[in-house]
Amino acid sequence: MTTPPIQWYPGHIAKAEKALMEQLKRVDVVLEVRDARIPLSTEHPQVQQWLGTKGRVLVMNRIDMIPAQARQQWIEWFRSQGEEPYFTDAQHGKGIETVLQAAQIAGTQMNQRRRDRGMLPRPVRAVVIGFPNVGKSALINRLLNRRVVDSARRAGITKQLRWVRISDQIELLDAPGVLPSRLTDQDAALKLAICDDIGEAAYDNQRVAASLVDLLKDLEVESALRSRYSLDAQSLTGESYLHELATHRHQGDVERTARQLLNDFRTGVLGAIALEHPPGS
Repeated sequence: MTTPPIQWYPGHIAKAEKALMEQLKRVDVVLEVRDARIPLSTEHPQVQQWLGTKGRVLVMNRIDMIPAQARQQWIEWFRSQGEEPYFTDAQHGKGIETVLQAAQIAGTQMNQRRRDRGMLPRPVRAVVIGFPNVGKSALINRLLNRRVVDSARRAGITKQLRWVRISDQIELLDAPGVLPSRLTDQDAALKLAICDDIGEAAYDNQRVAASLVDLLKDLEVESALRSRYSLDAQSLTGESYLHELATHRHQGDVERTARQLLNDFRTGVLGAIALEHPPGS
């Protein structure tokens, strides 16, 4: 039996995207937030097109969840593409200052153009965009130094757009997570599900947990499973590992085991693991 593809495009996201397109006309700088565990899978295919000539600051959040070596590889790879990535751990407030500075620098060009036309400078208008649950709201709360935006480890918490003022120099638009209306790359969709960057209604926990095991084996980091569960994945498929683990730990309850496995990965219990590496590395 083939499982249906992972698709998730709830009404509030479609509506928010339309509103975002309207607001983008007023924005000077875009802070694009991605998940450091899966920087390629959390790249929205339309961001470049939406941006036009606006400044962009590329933020890699959840840096605490990948090894230092993977971070270094990504820095080198992005720089080779002509981009400067800014790494943050918004949950614990790391890397926030440099993001703020980068946004202000990107905005000064806009104010220079205003001065050249004899207009007064105004606060830089920035928007934070990215997939659901990559940590946008946590980042905004850190940028503001106070909690103004609901933030939770669950996709789809922010439902509407609103402007918040960070300082005299910068205003920020908090936008709900944006997703492509069709997830054509199912490998990427599975990684979004593994990392909880997509609504739970979109996927089957058991299929996603089995895929996580297979992925860890491909990346040769399945030792994380052995040290956590005292069960070696080496000779098993992801699916059979899940069933073995269920027998071993949860009286054969495969669904409970799948949820536990995914939760252990998502909360860092399995250790710092990058699910993607730069092309060619």
